[in-house]
Amino acid sequence: MGVFPKVVVEQAHSSAWALRRDVAATMNPANPADSSLEQAAETLRARGFDVVGHQDGLLDAAALDGADVLVIDHPSDTHAERVTGDLPPVLEPAELDTVVEFVEQGGGLVVLAECDQDTYGNNVNELLARFGLHITSTTVHESLEGGRRFHDNATWVLAEVEGGLGQGLLAGVDELCFYRAGVIDVSGAPDAQVLARTSSTAYPAREPLAVALPYGAGRVVVLADSDLVGDDSIHELDHRRFWTNLVTWAAAARKPRTTVTSIGSGVERSPEWLALKAAVEELRLMQAKDGSIDAAEHDHARAAALVEEMKTQIAGLAPRFPHDADYLAQLPLDLTTWVDGGFAKPDFLDSLMKFRPDLCRRDGIEHLVVFPMYTQNGNLDRVFEAILLSVQWPDWLAKVEETYDNKMFLAVNFIDFTPGYDTNSAVLFPETVAVREVPKFSWGAIFCDREGARFRRVVSAASELLSLQLPPDAERLVASQELAQSTFAMWDMIHDRTHSHGDLPFDPFMIKQRMPFWMYALEELRCDLNTFRQAVKLEDEGQPYARSVQLAILFDRLFRFPITGDRVRNYDGLGGQLMFAYLHKAGALHWTDNRLSFDWRRVPEVVVDLCGRVEELYRTGIDRSKVGHWLAAYEFVTTYVAPSPASAWAKGPQALPLDGPVKALVDLVQPDEFPLNVFYEALRKKMADVIASTSGITAATPDAA
Repeated sequence: MGVFPKVVVEQAHSSAWALRRDVAATMNPANPADSSLEQAAETLRARGFDVVGHQDGLLDAAALDGADVLVIDHPSDTHAERVTGDLPPVLEPAELDTVVEFVEQGGGLVVLAECDQDTYGNNVNELLARFGLHITSTTVHESLEGGRRFHDNATWVLAEVEGGLGQGLLAGVDELCFYRAGVIDVSGAPDAQVLARTSSTAYPAREPLAVALPYGAGRVVVLADSDLVGDDSIHELDHRRFWTNLVTWAAAARKPRTTVTSIGSGVERSPEWLALKAAVEELRLMQAKDGSIDAAEHDHARAAALVEEMKTQIAGLAPRFPHDADYLAQLPLDLTTWVDGGFAKPDFLDSLMKFRPDLCRRDGIEHLVVFPMYTQNGNLDRVFEAILLSVQWPDWLAKVEETYDNKMFLAVNFIDFTPGYDTNSAVLFPETVAVREVPKFSWGAIFCDREGARFRRVVSAASELLSLQLPPDAERLVASQELAQSTFAMWDMIHDRTHSHGDLPFDPFMIKQRMPFWMYALEELRCDLNTFRQAVKLEDEGQPYARSVQLAILFDRLFRFPITGDRVRNYDGLGGQLMFAYLHKAGALHWTDNRLSFDWRRVPEVVVDLCGRVEELYRTGIDRSKVGHWLAAYEFVTTYVAPSPASAWAKGPQALPLDGPVKALVDLVQPDEFPLNVFYEALRKKMADVIASTSGITAATPDAA
């Protein structure tokens, strides 16, 4: 499997469904929608799937080459249905063997069967028998009294979806109609999961209409009616979501790569890089917190020799990075100046201003980065770091950026790095570099491979611990490093752009100022909520990564942010706590019987509603004083997240020294002003080792998930 699955739809064996509407029109001129799967295919393509038809020839290994899912779509004799394809509706023994072997080796199989199955002259049941399943040849009728008829048609039966609130394979699925359906005998398949049944008032009653089955390394899905995914029905009820879930789940059996192999130049194996890295690692141990080297504690002669080694190796590496020529020419000059100045506090402003990765955003381009710098959420000392990175800038991301116009943003991935990045740091920001003055910056980089790898590991562990049945698209996101880091590239690009857009009553980067930490929590949350809202819009427009962005924001905010780091002014943690509480109070998140579940139909609207409430807080903030806005923001947060019992702020304005300096107000904020609730306290303890294991993780880390 690549980033997105390939789905092969069988068309050669007298299929009653055509992938294209124009072909369907030749089969059914009066109502081509009744013979067309074009909308079903487009629904999958909007999620990035490659959907192709197998138009002629036998179903052999060549026909399934590169496929993740095979769809068998109601083959029929011509006396029973108008069909497409020149071959008879019966699969030959060798073809049956090929399909079963395909599933055994990790492929997905989706079979669209019908009512009165035995009348169509196919051997679908011979195929299904290999998996312990059988379509009973009948037509389900719903009684008048049962109330389960759709549009008052006795053979259009409203199924009873199993499991109550839709989770896992049934995420977001509540209502399904089967139009003239048979039923499925699962007695030979004890591992089969029944997804939908006839009602107790139907005939036959309480019989399976849709089942899912693991088989070997693969997965099988069977529907007892094919009409619900046809063009004239797929838009009704929850059919579109059901169809997407089924095919995504079937595709997930063919495991994607859990790591992404670098397609770069191999510079990380060069003797020049290895020597440069060794020199930097020794030199940084001599440096004080501000980057200087004290002669009373360390040998300046040795430090000078290490700098000369760095300059030599940088010169040797420079021809590999012609796009960074100006920077790599200036870097040795700044190193020399530092040595000549007696290893005082370093100043690398000149070389920093000549490092302009934003001017060459090309997919796969590599950069060598050497600066005295601290690493956010990592090493707080401004010591030397050396990084090799590659830019992730595929055409699809560049196209999204045309709408969101973030010329400063860089999505990057690690190739190799020194110990300052063997931490939780996943950013490369110019403001972390040691400089004599703060210039205007022109770029910022996010390491999407690290973001994706730690997301996958945390969500995988949390979902297992919380008995959360992941929706199929979330399962696929957690399974695929390539999909995850592409998802984070899109998330971070829109998030980063949002910091300077919208109603902004205060500096969006107020963390550098003397303000209560919940103000920055709301700013970071605002940017993520806006990104979520944009992703909902982009999903409607058919952007294939948009759904994954929504899932990444939801799960990263809920599972990783609140339990990562200490509890001293943990602004990202507070944002996650607020989202959890808002979803819970709105009934879109449930913690019942020690199991976490979501109302997936409502999650998008509830998150977007929270976005609107935060933005309204911002919009009205322009009419308040600074302290008044702090108080309004505090009141908003405490509506959902309980403050510390020791909080002075929780006692209200009358308990605060409002007539004094604002510093006194900030000093009264508790280090953990909004403690974790009991859910998160327990989760934090149980997930401690998992969170610790994500420090320094990258796509190349073994068992990154």
